[in-house]
Amino acid sequence: MAANPEPTAAGAQRSSGPARSDRAAAQNTKANEERSLLGVLLVLTLLSGLVDAVCYLGLGRVFTANMTGNIVVLGFAAAGAPGFSVTATLTSLGVFLVGAVAGGRLTTRIRSRSRGLTLAIALEAVFVAAAASVAFEAVTVATGWGRYTTIALLAFAMGIRNAVIRRLSIPDITTTVLTMTLTGLAADSALAGGSNRRAPRRVLSALAMLAGAIAGAALFLHKGAGLPLALGASAAALTAITARASRAVRAYLDRK
Repeated sequence: MAANPEPTAAGAQRSSGPARSDRAAAQNTKANEERSLLGVLLVLTLLSGLVDAVCYLGLGRVFTANMTGNIVVLGFAAAGAPGFSVTATLTSLGVFLVGAVAGGRLTTRIRSRSRGLTLAIALEAVFVAAAASVAFEAVTVATGWGRYTTIALLAFAMGIRNAVIRRLSIPDITTTVLTMTLTGLAADSALAGGSNRRAPRRVLSALAMLAGAIAGAALFLHKGAGLPLALGASAAALTAITARASRAVRAYLDRK
């Protein structure tokens, strides 16, 4: 019986062609899934800028999303700088940590990363909406119960969100802090001898935060605290629905 002929080079190329095509298709699919997730995270980054603009301008120079800024603000307040409040800043820090504990518990109880993200964003929408209601009802959110209630509601929401985003471990998109993102943009640039392949997402993250801060500041200065917070809550709710409905977001998060 004649031996089986050895595969020719042309045959090997034909057999490897479909394999290469499948790998390319898989890579394209994963890239599209990642882009869908980045879109969700960039909206959250924009909302961080909006919320902190309202908080800093309207609640007496305090942050509820950016805790790095809050530590610095606490130092100013402790030193007696005018316009800063130790109690307001400590309220934000303390409630943020409580929210982060709640977010950590959420991620340990819900195995699906996509469900965890969706629930965190939905909770953010609820608490930001509650803060908007307080801002509409209170005589002022610059002092008194309105100030501290609004700070607590927003800080708790941001604590939950930050804990969940941290567990996702998406490079360069923390949604609240830009220091390392901007450091990476410069340190990995061509000037530093790098390729900076993540430059687009880094730039978009910074621009999203800036856009949110501009929108939040403009709305607060002309309409008060209630409207920008209500819009932020609505945007968070739509983002939660989008994330839950997106097959691409679910596939990317639950595959990892």
